[in-house]
Amino acid sequence: MDERRALAEDLRRIIGSRVLDALDILFDPDELSGAGQRLRELLEVKSRIWADVLLGEDDRSAAFLAIRLVSVLYPSDGPFDPPAAWWGTPLGGAVARRAGHPAATTVPVSVAAAMLGITRQGVHDLVRRRKLDRDPDGAITTSSIQARLSRSRGDQSVADTRRR
Repeated sequence: MDERRALAEDLRRIIGSRVLDALDILFDPDELSGAGQRLRELLEVKSRIWADVLLGEDDRSAAFLAIRLVSVLYPSDGPFDPPAAWWGTPLGGAVARRAGHPAATTVPVSVAAAMLGITRQGVHDLVRRRKLDRDPDGAITTSSIQARLSRSRGDQSVADTRRR
């Protein structure tokens, strides 16, 4: 499955289960009067549009959408702190590349490894080779992770803006 289709499917699945399934539970079927089915059809279309934006050329729109999606899908009283495996999902990968970590400017090596899809030793090697930046406390900057992800995909506009 190509990246856009995988991301669209991931978005459809997550939004369907977190948002639309919740509406189905809260309202009786006759109260929704077919709105639930229409919302699922709209979600099918919107998930493809959102995948196009997240993987598209407009860095600003992609970053804003990534942050909006995380805010809606993972509400919390605390900072956004997904399990490491989340960064390996199509949505997690798109968020890392387009918005970095929405709630942190630096992350521990273990989270950096998950965001990059490599081992912790791989992160240490990239730091040693000055391909990733550390803050004074030793955490990895999310901007350097985001720039690394963008470069690896050929998205030079994001990587270039991080260097300015």
